[in-house]
Amino acid sequence: MAKEKKSFLLRLDSELHRAIEQWAADEFRSVNGQIEFILREALRKSGRIKSPPKAPDSD
Repeated sequence: MAKEKKSFLLRLDSELHRAIEQWAADEFRSVNGQIEFILREALRKSGRIKSPPKAPDSD
């Protein structure tokens, strides 16, 4: 079952948006996908969400 996505307006200054846009392009993501990635990593590192389970090694 897919997780429900929430929509909301996010205001960023143009310099921050340009930096995220470039970072997203470097990693072949959309700006939205990059922001989600940044937030998820920050939450994981702070212990506020669990890390995704690691894939088993394929032998």
